[in-house]
Amino acid sequence: MKQVVQNYKSGELALLDVPAPGCKPGGVLVRSTFSLISTGTEMMKVSEAGMSMLGKARSRPDQVAKVVQSVAANGVPATYRKVMGKLDSYTPLGYSLCGVVEQVGEGIDDVKAGDVVACAGNEHALHAELNWVPKNLYVPVPDGVAPRHAAFGTVGSIALQGVRQGESRLGEVALVIGLGLIGQLVVQLLNASGVRVVGVDPDPARCELAERLGAAACGDPGSASVESAVAELTGGMGVDQVYLAAGGSSNQPVELAARLCRDRGRVIDIGKCRLDLPWNAYYEKELDVRFSRSYGPGRYDPEYELQGRDYPIGYVRWTERRNLGCFLDLIARGSVDVEPLVSQVADFEDAVETYRRLEEGEVKAVAVLFRYASAGDALAVEAPEVTVPKVPEVSRPSGRTAPERRSGPVRLAFVGAGNYASSMLLPHLTGRDGVELSTVVTTTALSAANARRKFGFGKATTDLDAVLGDPAVDAVFVVTRHSSHAELTRRALLAGKAVFVEKPLALTEEELAGVLAAVEESGNDRIQVGFNRRFAPLLRDARELFGSRTGPASLRYLVNAGRLDHGSWYLRQDTEGSRFAGEGGHFVDTASWLLDADPVSVYAAAPAGNEDLQIVLGYPDGSTATISYVTSGPSSFPKETLDLVADGKVLRLDDFTRAAVYDGRRRQRVGSRLPKARDKGQNAELAAFVKAVRTGGPMPVPLESLAATTTATLAVRTALASGVPVTLAGAR
Repeated sequence: MKQVVQNYKSGELALLDVPAPGCKPGGVLVRSTFSLISTGTEMMKVSEAGMSMLGKARSRPDQVAKVVQSVAANGVPATYRKVMGKLDSYTPLGYSLCGVVEQVGEGIDDVKAGDVVACAGNEHALHAELNWVPKNLYVPVPDGVAPRHAAFGTVGSIALQGVRQGESRLGEVALVIGLGLIGQLVVQLLNASGVRVVGVDPDPARCELAERLGAAACGDPGSASVESAVAELTGGMGVDQVYLAAGGSSNQPVELAARLCRDRGRVIDIGKCRLDLPWNAYYEKELDVRFSRSYGPGRYDPEYELQGRDYPIGYVRWTERRNLGCFLDLIARGSVDVEPLVSQVADFEDAVETYRRLEEGEVKAVAVLFRYASAGDALAVEAPEVTVPKVPEVSRPSGRTAPERRSGPVRLAFVGAGNYASSMLLPHLTGRDGVELSTVVTTTALSAANARRKFGFGKATTDLDAVLGDPAVDAVFVVTRHSSHAELTRRALLAGKAVFVEKPLALTEEELAGVLAAVEESGNDRIQVGFNRRFAPLLRDARELFGSRTGPASLRYLVNAGRLDHGSWYLRQDTEGSRFAGEGGHFVDTASWLLDADPVSVYAAAPAGNEDLQIVLGYPDGSTATISYVTSGPSSFPKETLDLVADGKVLRLDDFTRAAVYDGRRRQRVGSRLPKARDKGQNAELAAFVKAVRTGGPMPVPLESLAATTTATLAVRTALASGVPVTLAGAR
């Protein structure tokens, strides 16, 4: 299928061939008929992409701050790869469309194939021929509403949410600053609510359009006619509410709002304009400044948008979905007319040229629609299905099969191509001798196409079954979200593939048992978990310098994990497990490797009032490892520091940049006196895995160790709940 994309680094726009999305549970597969270009939000994004790197930084100071934090935590090289990987990727455009349901996912019962729906979301209602849309981001289109009008649903919901934030009342007077697409819709919604409206925009054509759509008067922001109209309509008292629907860097809108608003009036920000509030003006009138967040409650909440968990109507009357349905109902009843806003309808095949003409000013438009081939008759194309695959027939002897040596390149498939895969794994595999990147599988078509373009995969797809059944694929990398690791690993093992799965291997004891059962059933134990720290060159050199030991050791590992941003999927404990369950295996594995044994007991405690963890692992020879996993530390402090003490010696590691061994009165630095760039072992780990697959030799880490590390990591939850040490049954 085709999709509109943009490279944020170069500014390139393209109509790209990408794999069609599958129909997942909890949503529907929609074939687009019309999608709407937001001439404000989208064109601002297009404009930013054409800026220099300095210009991009100035326009997004929030992202610059994240880069600085990443440098402190991960170092310059890793941060550079991550940032460049994000910039030099195709990103989607679009967030408002109308289409026909082509396939219904499990758990959906309010629509059926063939129904017409309006869809929302900058990840789900894209300028693409097919989109998978979760339940709370689509609504059926009422009878009598044309599909081209229903495509306005999302932007209409944005305007509607802004009007709700303004709490407009019958008979009030409002000022709408900015008469672009959102402003024109706000004018109509206010007019339908019995509010008289004065509009402000420097474009005379937009002012004229707003007056035709119900505004009492409109004019240029510097025109005396605007102030005269406000004075006449309000008796000189000022407007009750001001809606900021303008964009740009000028502070004129907020200054005008203060001048024309009445005492204790309301100012609602809907657009993205400069907000240097003149303190005296806002203070003296005690103005109530409010923000309107996109299409309504539920926006940016993954449980609402992705998992379909609605808010009870008794507590949240107007959610994203209910706003979307309400706006379509207003169109159906004739209270809002979007047809006069349509400046152009362009064929989807001409998308790139349409954006160019808009950006260069050849087309002056309020709203532009893309018309798809399916706008006439739905295309008779079968949508891909996501089902449990039929496992290829493989021999299943009672023991483990002996792997074969490969004569040609090792052919790898990636399931998932997110930030970690793109910045930490694939750069080390691209161009490596004896490696062929065969296929990349993702749930979204564009991410698969991005990975194929950047890293040279032979194929990109959303069909996992085809990869597991492909005899040409030697090994599968599982680099998806944590909740899917165990199941994908189990299926790949049963399909006879070698598997590299990023941590964690499993989130529950039952999931781990399922993976081990697949090993037993298939005789395939060719598995590696991404515990990369034991492969870090600096730590390996320090361990060799430290040498063997005769007595028990004491190890202290401080992990300054830091706080996660609100909304991070790591925080979804109900589906993705606790944060420590997700990444704690790294630190358990490193400790066990340094102590050359698997843990036999786990104790854990958490200080009251925060999320910090103190974990003590016991080992067969009496050694202990204390892992302090803290989220309350400052970002200026190193992320990982480690001390190993035994036989009168100390091994010290500082965040994988410095290491030293202390023996008696001597201190021996490991490597250069200068701090090294952080190398946490991903390159060496991948080299070891590829070698094992090619030669048929043993995997880099024994399966027993991977299972023991996972068991110990999961036992932390049990130890926290019980308050006593947990003995690991069957520990060696």
